[in-house]
Amino acid sequence: MGVVRQSKFRHVFAQAWKAEHCLDDVRVSRVTWDGPLCAANPKFIAVVIEAGGGGAFLVLPLAKSGRVDQNTPTVCGHAAPVLDVQWCPHDDNVIASASEDCTVKIWQIPDGGLTSPMSEAVVTLEGHSKRVGILAWHPSALNILLTAGCDNVLCVWDVGTGELVYQLSDAHPDLIYSVSWNREGSVLCTTCKDKALRVIDPRRGTVLKVREKAHEGTRPMRAVFLADGKILTTGFSRMSERQLALWDTRDLSEPMVTQEIDTSNGVLLPFYDPDTNMVYLCGKGDCTIRYFEVTDESPYVHFLSLYSSKEPQRGAGFLSKRGVDVNKCEIARFYKLHERKVEPISMTVPRKSDLFQGDLYPDTVGLEPALQAEDWIAGQDAPPTLVSLSGGYTAPPSKCGTLRGRPKLLSQTNTSPTSTTAPANPMAGEMESEGLGHGQGRRDVDGGIARVKKEVNDKFILI
Repeated sequence: MGVVRQSKFRHVFAQAWKAEHCLDDVRVSRVTWDGPLCAANPKFIAVVIEAGGGGAFLVLPLAKSGRVDQNTPTVCGHAAPVLDVQWCPHDDNVIASASEDCTVKIWQIPDGGLTSPMSEAVVTLEGHSKRVGILAWHPSALNILLTAGCDNVLCVWDVGTGELVYQLSDAHPDLIYSVSWNREGSVLCTTCKDKALRVIDPRRGTVLKVREKAHEGTRPMRAVFLADGKILTTGFSRMSERQLALWDTRDLSEPMVTQEIDTSNGVLLPFYDPDTNMVYLCGKGDCTIRYFEVTDESPYVHFLSLYSSKEPQRGAGFLSKRGVDVNKCEIARFYKLHERKVEPISMTVPRKSDLFQGDLYPDTVGLEPALQAEDWIAGQDAPPTLVSLSGGYTAPPSKCGTLRGRPKLLSQTNTSPTSTTAPANPMAGEMESEGLGHGQGRRDVDGGIARVKKEVNDKFILI
């Protein structure tokens, strides 16, 4: 009889939120690009949508639910379809968008969301000669953004000044499929149409390692750096079976492990959580989300479970860890894109205790950058600054000075969203029906004394 592997994530289960907590009537983009088309942070969710005569994406408060009116203002400054959107990891109000119009634009979203269409970007980055499909913010240095275009060129920008600081034009002979920074942001890994996996130092402009034919198949590959420096890739075998593989960057001659998954033809998008060392695989056009735990013991990548539904996904947004509901032991949340709907899916560890589960929530990446842009350009490296999620995470107000020397487009005086709001977690609705607002009724433990807060006539009475 085999020994059962011990893991606190063995019983993670996925649960879709109820229909009333979804976003309806969202015309998700039909663009033929294998990107997530969605990005979420603790304040907002951004979704690339269909737009006539240009490119646009929706930005809505994360708590918004129900039908999205067709007259809802959008970010609509691109002259061609938008291919990728990514929130800045150091300011929850700043988002980058990449488009078929060969430009990358940086936008500053006012607290509470848009009250009118936004067509003027704070910064426009022009350096690619063909459409731009990949964005990757530096994990620890403020204002450093990497972009990859269909011109096979990698560009590294300081968005605070709008300056192109590094350009790698001869590292890839063909279309770049994916880009991922390592945890300190000192190197990055890429996958390419030539089937090669590369490790690149962008500041020196050199390719440090190359693995030819990381996956034998001709369909697109993806790669993501893990916290310990290993690389996880997804791709296809020669027989068109979908695969994942784990690589040790010290020796790329052979993968540490390769696993066959199935024979579907959708590209597998990997979403990695460094806090739990879990990887979630979402296939474009699939009805499933698979999740795995990566450990140091063979076979290294352990299949945990599979979420399955009836509707295929067009894309998916992965909420940053600061936005999850720690009171419900939610360790991850996806925003699954349907044809005309956005559906939240929570990944939860079943626990009975009401106390903060410190083993599930190690300190996670916070908003404070570890380095300034000029420090990183000068050769410094540092891991991201970490914050504790104990007691729940509260997002600070936007840092107005994120984009140096650039005017803010909209004032942030209107901070009340006009939309109806849903609780941050569907189970929280049960508390509200009993007269407890979201976040109230939570037990705080301080010095061993349990205190319960009750709301009576808008005043808190401490018992």
